[in-house]
Amino acid sequence: MTRRLCLLALLCACLLAAQERPYVVLVSLDGFRYDYADLHGAPNLKTLAKAGASAEMIPSFPSVTFPNHTTLVTGDYPNHHGIVANRFFDTARQQEYSTHDAPNEGSWLQAKPLWVLAEEQHVKSATMFWPMSDAEIAGVRPSYWEQYNGRVPDEDRVAKVVGWLKLPERDRPHFLTLYFSDTDSAGHDFGPDAPETANAVHHVDTLIGTLWKQIQGLGLPVNLIVVADHGMQKVSGSVNLSDYTDLSRMKVVNGGPYALLYAPDAAAADRAYRELKGKNPKFDVYRRRETPPELHYSDNDRIGDLVAVARQPTLFAVAGERPMKEEGAHGYDPRQFRTMHAIFYAAGPNIRAGVRLEPFENIDVAPFIAKILGLRMPAGIDGSAKPLEPALR
Repeated sequence: MTRRLCLLALLCACLLAAQERPYVVLVSLDGFRYDYADLHGAPNLKTLAKAGASAEMIPSFPSVTFPNHTTLVTGDYPNHHGIVANRFFDTARQQEYSTHDAPNEGSWLQAKPLWVLAEEQHVKSATMFWPMSDAEIAGVRPSYWEQYNGRVPDEDRVAKVVGWLKLPERDRPHFLTLYFSDTDSAGHDFGPDAPETANAVHHVDTLIGTLWKQIQGLGLPVNLIVVADHGMQKVSGSVNLSDYTDLSRMKVVNGGPYALLYAPDAAAADRAYRELKGKNPKFDVYRRRETPPELHYSDNDRIGDLVAVARQPTLFAVAGERPMKEEGAHGYDPRQFRTMHAIFYAAGPNIRAGVRLEPFENIDVAPFIAKILGLRMPAGIDGSAKPLEPALR
């Protein structure tokens, strides 16, 4: 009888262990282009690819930081989650959103990120920096979070995440984020092919190697997922929209490779459209409701009345603004500029080894993570876990 009870207890323990909720650490390497691992050398990311799954990932338009980081954790395109650009104007609020101050105000976000869904479903989360994670959203914050501070050394960020994973089981978060900006900064300042950008690639690759090694030493079912929000394009010259139409009565939010135009009335919008449309092969302009369907960029008033999109690797300029001086830029249409494409690497107990996935859109990352963690995603989101299911064990 005693032996039978011991066997039963052992069986129960094994079943409980098998049912243990896994962990996901989601890491963003801002501006890490899809081909940087080969172009500049990233042995730790390549090791991660062999241990798990990898893919070329297609960002949402505009291919800039805050919209795409928000897409990665909501599964929605920017025109649905509401962060439609790094800067935009909300006519209903009569306020401008910018990445400098608005991220502390959660009411800008029109969808729930994974850390909010996790907390609502009684799963602890932690954010070691992620765009919009500084804000309380729907009255919820992660169990653990850090206010963004770009001066925090990258090695300390890794140590913080590992420390959270070392907490007692009852306190330990199951969904964690981590963010590094090095490759984005280098790409802007020096261009995607520069030795300084190569050094940034080597630096973040070393960080990933350290993180992966420490995760493996924890003895926990941790899945590491490494992504980027966008790629990087070498730029040349600028085109001034004010050369084609009078923008003095319009509010123009210039994003570099794209610009959002807010008109005081329909007549002003129509005049600017007629004077800009087809005037230069370097760019195109669309009425918001007529943007190409593949951009998924027409359903939110925050986008403005007109959207100007660069069709060549140039930047927009507007009268009265200081011209942008960058060697590299992003924000271009990712379906025209492959240089906007980003990375996806995943390894861990829930990921099959050696899987190379077909290119997929970044709207699919959040539902994929939710499936690993056993979280319920809101109905009707844009993304789906299906394109990534071949990577699941």
